[in-house]
Amino acid sequence: MKNRGLILTVIVIFATLIITFVFEMGRTSTVDEANTDGEDKTVGILQYVSHPALNEIRRGVEDGLEESGYTQGENLTIEYQNGQADQSNLDTMSQQLVQQDPDALVGIATPAAQSLANTTQDIPTVLGAVTDPVGANLVDDMQEPGGNITGVSDKAPVDQQMELVEELLPETDNIGILYSSTEDNSEYQVAEATEEAEKAGFQVEDYPVPSTNEITQTVQNMANEVDMIYVPLDNTIANAMPTVVNEANKSDTPIIPSVDTMVEQGGLATIGVNQYDLGVQSGEMVADILDGDTEPDTTPVYTFDTGDVIINEEQAEELDIELPDSITEDATYVEEEDE
Repeated sequence: MKNRGLILTVIVIFATLIITFVFEMGRTSTVDEANTDGEDKTVGILQYVSHPALNEIRRGVEDGLEESGYTQGENLTIEYQNGQADQSNLDTMSQQLVQQDPDALVGIATPAAQSLANTTQDIPTVLGAVTDPVGANLVDDMQEPGGNITGVSDKAPVDQQMELVEELLPETDNIGILYSSTEDNSEYQVAEATEEAEKAGFQVEDYPVPSTNEITQTVQNMANEVDMIYVPLDNTIANAMPTVVNEANKSDTPIIPSVDTMVEQGGLATIGVNQYDLGVQSGEMVADILDGDTEPDTTPVYTFDTGDVIINEEQAEELDIELPDSITEDATYVEEEDE
């Protein structure tokens, strides 16, 4: 009888141990699974140069990631590099970012994106501010990119910008397009802007500059030959915008740029894509890739359909330009940056 009781006690103890072991294994498995789902991610960001437009895109990328559940310092590490418009820097930095084996990469502006594309064909890469991804040989097709790259195009609504010129500057006949001859992105934009301007009845002259050293003299020449200066989404010119504005103002020559941040720097007005919003969209696309919800090769490059009317009222007063109600009623006003 005593032996039976002893055996029963041993069985109960053994069963208890087994149940406890199974429970702990299950709990550990659940914890491991949760840790896997919440694994920290790393995103490498390569920016072409520091200027307000690209800085806003970078800020938007980080906020877009955070809004999608990825917070730097918690479950996200961001490795940031800035090439400062130096191609050798971009190449070196691309290699450094790729060697860290990040979960995704972001290229802000065409030269940065091209450098990343030349360094890796495997790590998912999102474009931030590339006007012509196909022409820049970054994707095969805007709808079916076909490789490890997708992203957001900053293509400006040039047709709407030319309509803005007609309403805002009705006496304009001749338009001069100022751009850098060294940027692949600009060639495509100049061709499109020329086509749209000529459709609107303007005469167009191109003014390419090989470097920032020639900008002052080129703008001085333009002031004698054109009624208005148009600036596409060009990183070199954007970086030297204060110089462009200073020279153009000497002859009261208005500037219509392609991006809101250039209006803040002294451009008269534009219809453009908000650069911060562009960055947020890029960040959300990165988050979708990190979540495993999308793959770059089948994710269409995002393009904004319309832009916002952005006006620098201070510059309009400086140039003695009257702003028509048809433009101002839906416009956003910006304050000119202090130099």
